[in-house]
Amino acid sequence: MQIDRELDTRGLNCPLPILKAKKALSEMSSGQVLRVVSTDPGSKRDFAAFAKQTGNALLDQSSEGADFIHVLKRR
Repeated sequence: MQIDRELDTRGLNCPLPILKAKKALSEMSSGQVLRVVSTDPGSKRDFAAFAKQTGNALLDQSSEGADFIHVLKRR
């Protein structure tokens, strides 16, 4: 999967990872892919709700150690 932009939100708690992702997505073109790395355990639920609410596609969610990885595709 090609990642067009990566966002590191480690150490930030809700709602900051979502707000930063929203800003990044607004600067991207339709169809581009954003990968967000977070350490907030609630981010998994938050990004699922964010994708549903905004119409951006949530392509993948995974964990790597203490990191939670979210991959979104700009609508």
